[in-house]
Amino acid sequence: MDTDESTRTGAHGIIPGRRTPSPDAGDRRSGLISMPAPIAGARLGNGRATAKFILIGEHAVVYGRPAIALPMPALAMRAAAVPSSGELWLDSEHYRGPLSQAPERLAPIRAALIATLSHLGLPDRGLVVRTESAIPIERGLGSSAAVSAAVIRSLFDLAGLTPEQDELFELIQVSERVAHGSPSGLDAHTVTAAGPLRFERGVATPLRFGLRATFILADTGVRGQTRAAITDLARLRERRPDWVEERFARITELTSASASAVELDDVAALGGHMSEAHGILRDLEVSSPELESLVSAAEDAGALGAKLTGGGRGGCMVAVAESTQQALRVARALGDAGAARTWLYATGGPAA
Repeated sequence: MDTDESTRTGAHGIIPGRRTPSPDAGDRRSGLISMPAPIAGARLGNGRATAKFILIGEHAVVYGRPAIALPMPALAMRAAAVPSSGELWLDSEHYRGPLSQAPERLAPIRAALIATLSHLGLPDRGLVVRTESAIPIERGLGSSAAVSAAVIRSLFDLAGLTPEQDELFELIQVSERVAHGSPSGLDAHTVTAAGPLRFERGVATPLRFGLRATFILADTGVRGQTRAAITDLARLRERRPDWVEERFARITELTSASASAVELDDVAALGGHMSEAHGILRDLEVSSPELESLVSAAEDAGALGAKLTGGGRGGCMVAVAESTQQALRVARALGDAGAARTWLYATGGPAA
């Protein structure tokens, strides 16, 4: 188990040193072409975004229902736009080579890059875009939105500009549509947010958050299947519209009750709402055996509530505990139950 307590402290995590891409991650695709040399003395552009987790409301939010999400400052994505003498390159742990030859799994970031360069009136060449991430991919933590946000901000910074929030949101959504098909917009808002958000029908509102608790997030070690889960749930909704809408209505009630619980520092109530929401998501067929195992392990270890977070079908789960000591016990139990890694995220202070 890898428990990252930097999240608990609220300090920004340190991005690990760059990993060497695997042979099939880029250099092989680009043959023996050398990375373009940076232009000496040229202005660089830098950008940053964070991970996020959904506290409650996932999937229902796609259909206009409310959700609550929190940014995770300790899990960061950073990007740098470096002027060069050659074609447009991407330099990341997953691929290193010309953007034009990037594998299909990087289509979302390619879309964000091209859209942003066009928006800014910049040429689509003469640039190396480098990314470094502490956010695991395809885990429901907003990695696709975060990398797009960081890259977009780096390109704006290169141009000496700061994007307006609506500009940033729309450009992130370009990549999110490629990644997920019909994104709600929640990820695009939360990975650039300063604090917790309530999100409904495309509108993100800062949430009054008075909760003193510690959240425990755990990675199943299995990549989530957000797009497949969204598609399958849409089909289920077509077959059983009333049944699905009844469950969405209950998730809406639980989300509203959770907003009150976090404002009033009622950790026990919040935990109950989270566990009930997970049961509904399980009924909607977006959970997985790995998620069920971790949710049960967390509750057995004393968590006040636990549920999947994000798209489901793998990815991550989240539990809540009243104290750090209790949270550490839960994290240990999750590791024993097979979690690939865990993170603690403490909240506290008066509602604002």
